[in-house]
Amino acid sequence: MLVERTALVTGASSGIGEACARQLARAGARVIVTARRRDRLEALAAELDGPIHPLELDVSDHHAVQRALDELPTEWRDIDLLVNNAGLAAGLGPLWDNAPADWWAMLDTNVAGAMSVAAAVLPGMVERGRGDVIMIGSIAGREAYPGGAAYCASKAAVHQLTDALRGDLHGTGVRLCLVEPGMVETEFSLVRFGGDADRAAAVYQDTTPLTADDVADVITWIVDRPDHVEVADVLVMPTAQSAATRVERRR
Repeated sequence: MLVERTALVTGASSGIGEACARQLARAGARVIVTARRRDRLEALAAELDGPIHPLELDVSDHHAVQRALDELPTEWRDIDLLVNNAGLAAGLGPLWDNAPADWWAMLDTNVAGAMSVAAAVLPGMVERGRGDVIMIGSIAGREAYPGGAAYCASKAAVHQLTDALRGDLHGTGVRLCLVEPGMVETEFSLVRFGGDADRAAAVYQDTTPLTADDVADVITWIVDRPDHVEVADVLVMPTAQSAATRVERRR
């Protein structure tokens, strides 16, 4: 159980972030849920039992991140569990066919956003000598694939960022884990394909992907380990997947 722990979950308006918020709240944590879509955060907060604090936030705005966390009510400031989840993919195809605005959206959110949130939260954890940080990467951070240059680069950066942070946190008592999911059926593909529901659905057709709850189950287990146990790195895939672009499909 995670009673008396204060968690911050970014990108909590859908997908893995929303599933983590639900499971952490169910396990007894007090949860700060952040995303850009305040209406979804408020709806989520109304559904969940226990203390929930919705916080509208764009993690790609470094100054807004620091200001928002500095201005949290006193009883919410001692964050000791961070799920650094906010991220997106935009477009699929050769780099030169993708809009540069999409490159920057992925880098600003997936990399700079993760850095901004970690930089704002970690000093308190280090000062208190305990805490858990979950960085959400992707199998794309380990295996690049055609058409995903900017997204794969952003998730490879998250992988290296986590490794570097592990060195920074050595001896502090703060635990750090990189969780890299394979195929998960969320709004991910719908966002990547600009709202094209048919194209998004085709990604998951004739196979059984992970669900957001599957990934949240893993994360909840990780942060509930005894204090002397650190789960450093997890690659979690559906049984039907054996590589980034190798998925079994049965018609």
